Amino acid sequence: MLTPTLRVLFVLIAFLLTYIHSNELTFELPDNAKECFNEKIKVGSKFVLEFQVVTGGNYDVDLELKSPSGKILYQVTKKQYDQIEKTAEEDGVYEFCFSNEFSTFTHKVIYIDWRVDGDPEHEITGPNPRVAEGALTMIESKVGNIHRNLESCIDYQTHHRLREATGRARAEDLQERVQLWSIGQFVLIIIVAIGTVLLLRSFFTDRRTSSSASWSR
Repeated sequence: MLTPTLRVLFVLIAFLLTYIHSNELTFELPDNAKECFNEKIKVGSKFVLEFQVVTGGNYDVDLELKSPSGKILYQVTKKQYDQIEKTAEEDGVYEFCFSNEFSTFTHKVIYIDWRVDGDPEHEITGPNPRVAEGALTMIESKVGNIHRNLESCIDYQTHHRLREATGRARAEDLQERVQLWSIGQFVLIIIVAIGTVLLLRSFFTDRRTSSSASWSR
């Protein structure tokens, strides 16, 4: 049988874990393409959209955020990273679209983090267990601190993985460019060497021809 304090602890943990509705996604956006996502949000809810172009081209993408009525809430072009924080003023489906239509041959890999805070659909309702007010406050503060620390750790690890993936992609692209440049230099050296040999050979051939003609006279 759980004590009232433990029951409150479990309720608070569940409350904190469900209070913030978060979706993380990494997807590939082809060249000359557009990808849209939809989310139903209630009035008064705060939402945060964070995105980053991990790989592809110049690491940039277009973004457009629309309200349920079709009003453009945010629009940016050729952006590598950004974070948008808004409060829902309308009840309905919000849409945000990523566009790579300006690129004709380079696809992009994009990471997005969509968080909704304070949405009534994700809140826990019902009577609270009977515990002392001082104990409830202490438990709330401790669980809140744990939750914030865990969120900070998760965000740090996520951004560290994104930076590592971006750095690896840049390194692989640089390695490919260096290899192509080295191959081009090697081919150029071979061509110059062959041309030099042929040029020197032509000099000796002309001398041999002129000497044989003088002896015949």
